[in-house]
Formats: sequence, structure tokens, C-alpha cells
Amino acid sequence: MRTLVLASQKGGVGKTTLAGHLAVAAERGGCGPVALVDTDPQGSLASWWNERAADTPLFASVDIGQLSVHLAALAAAGVELAIIDTPPAVTATIRSVLAVADLVVIPTRPSPHDLRAVGATVDLVEQAGKPMVFVINGAAARARITGEAAVALSQHGRVAPVTVYQRTDFAASMIDGRTVQELDPASRSAEEVTQLWNYVHTQLAKQGALV
Repeated sequence: MRTLVLASQKGGVGKTTLAGHLAVAAERGGCGPVALVDTDPQGSLASWWNERAADTPLFASVDIGQLSVHLAALAAAGVELAIIDTPPAVTATIRSVLAVADLVVIPTRPSPHDLRAVGATVDLVEQAGKPMVFVINGAAARARITGEAAVALSQHGRVAPVTVYQRTDFAASMIDGRTVQELDPASRSAEEVTQLWNYVHTQLAKQGALV
């Protein structure tokens, strides 16, 4: 089993939305069983999953203090990929989750405030010695700052070549436990999520995961 962690010490960057969407994309791409893990006390990912009608992905309740034990149990049960959502600004929790990561995805909105805040997360990931990739999320169409954000982030590490744009279908899908792929498989949002998962899958493969 491999572990994908979504982390950012900045709130509101879309970690939970991307976690759910990537999990569904991974299942559809044949990389399941996938288990979602929510380590955020707010429980937004758990709330989304509880609204789902579909049986996949799985959801695993864990004690953060016994995270490695829980992940080992998931692996023994046949889970191929665990996707972990993390809380913002809780350093101790994020450190413990990063310790078990095979790849860390850092969602970042293309705004000056978000870009200034990314350094703290990068420091944590580098201290943990884990590979990471930035994902520009919630971008506005044709906004110059999106390209500027990609350039700025590239100074810190690898930036996913897929930008996820701000659209109402992302918010609508999260209300009833679905994803944009399930709302409209032909939508541009669905295409972006599929492309993003394909890229993340490639990065996991480079780590010897999900080949």
C-alpha cells in the first residue's frame, strides 16, 4: 500500500475537495481499493464521505497516535492506496502524517497570501524528507497570477502541470458526497481531475508505488 498526503498549513486551499476527487479518480483508474483518512478535527472529508451513495472509496477512522498501526491494518486488508487529508496549522499532527507519506501534494491557491504561506509547509515536508508536488487549485480563468504562481512555486519544488480552476461544480459535488467526475464526466472540471490523478499516479510510480 502507498500513502498520499494532502498538506498545507494554510486553510481554504482545497485539500479536502482534492482528496475526495483524487480518491474517486484513483478507483476509476484501477488503483483501488482506495481508503480515505481524515486527520482534520473538523471532519470535512468524513462528512463528505458519509453523504456518498457509492461504496468506494473506503473510509478509515484512525487514531492519529496509532497512525502507522492503522495503515498497516489497511495494507493487510488489501488497500492499495491511502489518501490522507490533514488539518491546517496543527504542526504536530502534520508531522506525524508526513512521516508515513510516500508523496505529499500541497494545494495552493494562486494569491499572494497563499504563496507567502506555502513556505511553512515546504519546510515541514523537507524536514520529513518526503517528495512533494504543488497543485495550483481554485484558479481564475485567464488570470495572469496563475502563471506567476507556478513560477514562484517552482522555486520550491515540482509543480503539477495541471491547474484546477475555480468552478461551481466542485462545490456542488461536495454537498452530496459526489465528485465532478460523477456529476458530469464530460466536464472540464472532470477532465482536470483525471489529468491531475494521472500526473500524481506517475509521481507515485517514480517512488516505486502503484506501478
